[in-house]
Amino acid sequence: MGFEVFDFRKDIRNVVIEPEIRARFMRLEPGEVAQAHTHDLGQEVFLVLQGQAEFEIEGHKEILGPGQMCFAAVDESHICSCVGDEPMIMYLSVTPHLEPTHTFWDEDGNKLPPRYGLMRDRDPSPGSPEEKADANTAAAEAFGRSAAENATAHVAGAALVKQALASGDRAAAKAALDEMWTALYATFGHLRELELAWNELTFLFPDEDPM
Repeated sequence: MGFEVFDFRKDIRNVVIEPEIRARFMRLEPGEVAQAHTHDLGQEVFLVLQGQAEFEIEGHKEILGPGQMCFAAVDESHICSCVGDEPMIMYLSVTPHLEPTHTFWDEDGNKLPPRYGLMRDRDPSPGSPEEKADANTAAAEAFGRSAAENATAHVAGAALVKQALASGDRAAAKAALDEMWTALYATFGHLRELELAWNELTFLFPDEDPM
């Protein structure tokens, strides 16, 4: 089975939604303004493909045209509007894509309660609320065990790396580093399972005003 090819001239939608990343093409009409927000975890990249966009990130404004890109880091307030006489289309990606994906603030600068389900384009997976809660618990426990094992492996591995380098044995140091990576890789696998289970659990609280 081949991979899917996306085209910004017709695929104005989320094209990838995974816990590690959400990517989409977005279109704004002249004068249209996207709602200001931040991300508790997400780092966001914006690449303008057509038209002109004014970005305001942490109070600083710039107008970007085709081929220009900007970046909003975690907790940086950002807002985008279409300026000029033609629609604006951009590519954006947010990493990671973990619920709640967007954070909103009141006029006094107070963080509002979390809103879940702002960027969903599918139905929830089968399963009762109890099953989803149990799956999240199991994933959290598995991640906790793996994180503890990873910490143990890294403490021991770092000691071996230092010992090997001190004696000039770079091959042994590399072998120890490889063992540390094996433990870290396993932990990130468990983290992905927890992220998937968590995002599924938040389907129990769909947002009533999706963006």
